[in-house]
Amino acid sequence: MDKEEQAVNRQQIVMRHQPELTKWDPQSPFSVGNGEFAFSADITGLQSFPEQYEVPLGTQSNWGWHFTHGREKFTDADAAYQTFDTYGREVGYPMKPGDRPEAYHWLRQNPHRLQLGRVSFRLIKENGREAEARDITDIHQTMNLWTGILASEFALEGVKLTVTTACHSDMDTIGVRVRSELLAQGRLQVFVRFPAPDMTHTAWDKTAFPDFGHDDRHHTELRELSADQAVLARTMDEDGYRVAWSWSAGELRQTGIHEWTLYPVGVADELSFSLGFAPERPQTAGFAAIVEASERHWASFWTSGAAIDFAGSADPRAHELERRIVLSQFLCAMHSGGAIPPQETGLMYNSWFGKAHLEMHWWHASHFPLWGRERFLRSSMDWYTDILPIARELAESQGYAGARWPKMVGFDGKPCPSPVAPGLIWQQPHPIALAEMLYLADPTRATLERFRSVVFESAAFMVSFAHWNEATKTYDLGPPLIPAQECHRLQDSMNPPYEVEYWKYGLETAVRWAERLGETPDAEWAKVAGAMAPLPEKDGVYLAHEHCPDTFELKNHDHPSMLGAMGLLPGTLADRETMLNTLLKVKECWQWDTAWGWDFPMCAMTAARLGEPDLAVDFLLMDAVKNTYLTNGHNYQRPGLSAYLPGNGGLLTAVAMMAAGWQGEHGEGIRAEGLPDNPGFPQDGSWSVKWEGLKPWL
Repeated sequence: MDKEEQAVNRQQIVMRHQPELTKWDPQSPFSVGNGEFAFSADITGLQSFPEQYEVPLGTQSNWGWHFTHGREKFTDADAAYQTFDTYGREVGYPMKPGDRPEAYHWLRQNPHRLQLGRVSFRLIKENGREAEARDITDIHQTMNLWTGILASEFALEGVKLTVTTACHSDMDTIGVRVRSELLAQGRLQVFVRFPAPDMTHTAWDKTAFPDFGHDDRHHTELRELSADQAVLARTMDEDGYRVAWSWSAGELRQTGIHEWTLYPVGVADELSFSLGFAPERPQTAGFAAIVEASERHWASFWTSGAAIDFAGSADPRAHELERRIVLSQFLCAMHSGGAIPPQETGLMYNSWFGKAHLEMHWWHASHFPLWGRERFLRSSMDWYTDILPIARELAESQGYAGARWPKMVGFDGKPCPSPVAPGLIWQQPHPIALAEMLYLADPTRATLERFRSVVFESAAFMVSFAHWNEATKTYDLGPPLIPAQECHRLQDSMNPPYEVEYWKYGLETAVRWAERLGETPDAEWAKVAGAMAPLPEKDGVYLAHEHCPDTFELKNHDHPSMLGAMGLLPGTLADRETMLNTLLKVKECWQWDTAWGWDFPMCAMTAARLGEPDLAVDFLLMDAVKNTYLTNGHNYQRPGLSAYLPGNGGLLTAVAMMAAGWQGEHGEGIRAEGLPDNPGFPQDGSWSVKWEGLKPWL
């Protein structure tokens, strides 16, 4: 039987990796969500004891954003720009605060994603005092991946509570049911508390917890109230949203300036309620309807697209890899599959002010088409079309043609100051590569027309940015630029291997895109692609960039991104032996505690393409802190960053490549000839790899 026809038991695979907790885990809260909205809970099924966690328990959406003191307090013109020589002309980049620190930090922090509200139980002990986390016993919590429903069991002073938490698939609404004798005893209440909206820190590496002070910075108003429903209006500066709360029984009372509590008056042993969040008209539904919608949504998710099964493998690491794959699919659909590119922590909590890092969009979402779930990528790709005017303005302001995609952005797509972000360029070909993947999944004229402007204007900038070197008769990239390995200076970096190869791939893809449309490609696209600078090397290994001869002595930290030139990409400019030497050198001397979660799948993809499957698995499952996958499936990086979805997405992309292979020289989604089955996995029988629905990599 052909490997693509080997049926796998999808529900069995998913359910054998269903995560469970029997004690507090400060790093692994579970979430329920639908791709546009998510609610993260503690072991009570709500957010009753947030102080037990290293990171905030978020209630976040793709639409909920805020500008401190209004949307126009500062504009891009207020940023302090530093100029860098660009082959005889000065180009400005907002890299440092300069003499405008207030504007710099405001523009960097705004807009920021809102924490929409804390939803909690208030548990009362027999002595009348409010329970603390240490009073909670007999914990058993299960995240049902097949249904998307969180089941929580625990006890207070011997009295059992069972809580079910779910999120509607089509509404930004959670439904909760609690069963306990505490209800009839009047010892269980539910409250919603709203935090202040502002971001209060300026350091890039700090996680901002919700601020429950500064009550004067926002307003909460009860707009509607009936026997079983209320609508609360939230306003802060020029922004706002609404919350609709409905319940099966009880009485709602205001218990603080920004707090409302549901008292279980007349409740025996069961209470259910729902909370809906929206910019203007929140929707609610009954608890049963929310559960049914969640069950339907996640069952459809798991039974469509691709699946992979490692049962029967002799390698003891196979079970853990399968666990990571299952949980990563669930988390990426929930946190990375919405209408705008996600922040690196998804909808769990804010990192980098809740903004998206567009160089990470590829890592969040490139796996979706490979796993037959291209619809999750398609919606966020439309966002690039929406922000085209902003990308054009950015390019024009620096003297370039086309559209330059910024790096760190809010929902509006506007670039922000940063010590690194303005200098990065490797996000530039991403929309071309991602659009190509969507075309291969749906090779129609409609797909070509849908992303035509994004592809063509991305290419126009790339041609404009490349500089003709008369001495070498090639096109150079930079300076100024900062490579994907961000520890290099803007004014020094030139021709980093990954970016050079990606420029060639992106421009060649733009040529194919025009030809498919029956149009004449811009002649400059093929001209520049065909004359890119050679990849810089020394002593038989590739360097970080042309001006970094000490790559493996002084710059062997952060991302080993030179490997991306052959692995993530076809590597048409790379020499296989030199790239293998580079891969082995990286394995030998890289400071892995400084790497990031996506570096491990990147190395695995390079090893796979080089015909080193044992090495590919070793990289993918390397024992390193940054390659840790927690109980909830999130890729841990460090304290304060316990969720890093580019690692999850990169894992799925690498596994698809290792199983289904990669395209041949003619591309078009056709698997390269001569590849063995599952070419990225060892061929010695230690791995049993069955899959269906996967597609070959580039």
